[in-house]
Amino acid sequence: MTSNPAAEIEYKFSEIIADPVVRERFARVRKYFFLRESTYDMTNRCNIRCDGCYYFTGEKQFAGENRNRDDWQALLETEKERGITFVVLAGAEPSLAVDLCRVCYKVIPLGAIATNGLNHIPRDINYKIHISAWGNDRTSLEIRGAENMLARQMANYEDDPRAVFVYTFTPVNIDQAREVTELLAENSQKITFNMFSAPVGYKGHLRHTGVTLARTREIMSELLEQYPETVIYSPYNIVAHTHGKGLHELYSCSYPRMNPSTAIGLGRSFRQYRTNLEWDRQAACCVPDTDCADCRHYAAGSAVVTARMYRHAATPDTFKAWLDYVDTYLAVWVMGYEKGKNLCERPPQPPKDEN
Repeated sequence: MTSNPAAEIEYKFSEIIADPVVRERFARVRKYFFLRESTYDMTNRCNIRCDGCYYFTGEKQFAGENRNRDDWQALLETEKERGITFVVLAGAEPSLAVDLCRVCYKVIPLGAIATNGLNHIPRDINYKIHISAWGNDRTSLEIRGAENMLARQMANYEDDPRAVFVYTFTPVNIDQAREVTELLAENSQKITFNMFSAPVGYKGHLRHTGVTLARTREIMSELLEQYPETVIYSPYNIVAHTHGKGLHELYSCSYPRMNPSTAIGLGRSFRQYRTNLEWDRQAACCVPDTDCADCRHYAAGSAVVTARMYRHAATPDTFKAWLDYVDTYLAVWVMGYEKGKNLCERPPQPPKDEN
């Protein structure tokens, strides 16, 4: 992380994108500005129980479960009509509701599924598959109660272009990221990074400190440099997600839970549906019941950071860093999008809101 002397110079946007490489990358990511997401809890069932689980925190875990495919199709048709173009299927474990995931895919064919990876989701559901990894198999057994978890996940999604492993850094698994990334690289599978963000009221030992954030930053940087074909990430992702401040304090969260505006953007369009097909604006965010002050979650950043284009369009370095972040986000979340070379290897600190 470096200071940015260019910040004292006022640039026109036309000057920032005068560089043909920057202009080409901006044109490439701009094609996806049509994406409008909402998230959906597919089921309240799960085949494991993890320490620090977001789903089994708060009221959403007690919602009744609607398994009627006609009701789900009606909901998704309504969502499509109001402009939703991208769905994130989550909940406790969506692979236990494959029939409902298939209904969603047939109505809105762009999306992602967050899964623990212990069940294979059929390939005709052509969403990105985000497979959660919380360390090596020893740590997974301790924290998640599942034996041989990584080996089973890798076998289920071998040679599957939908699959992206999402490694969640906690204070106890930082160095294990090397072992996991090496195994995935040997098997030609992809990985991106996430940060454990404490649920509301969490009292366990997985909450990050300044020391663990710094150590995580070091390991992420090493792995990104060593495994560029395996790790889908950028230096600016590292800056944004291992900062001492959480995403809300750095960027101002765009999700309804922290954003009262209904005029534009996620404050107007985003909904987080529970298993009973109802939603609560006061609780609506991509990872409900997260302690907002501690949120460094990859899913949150995918919307919160990308929404701050104009703030980053102040200098060439900040805009290149933002482009790297958006390029990473699209490669992780959108089928068929391949990540390009990072443009800003030494990104600046996140720009402040000058308004």
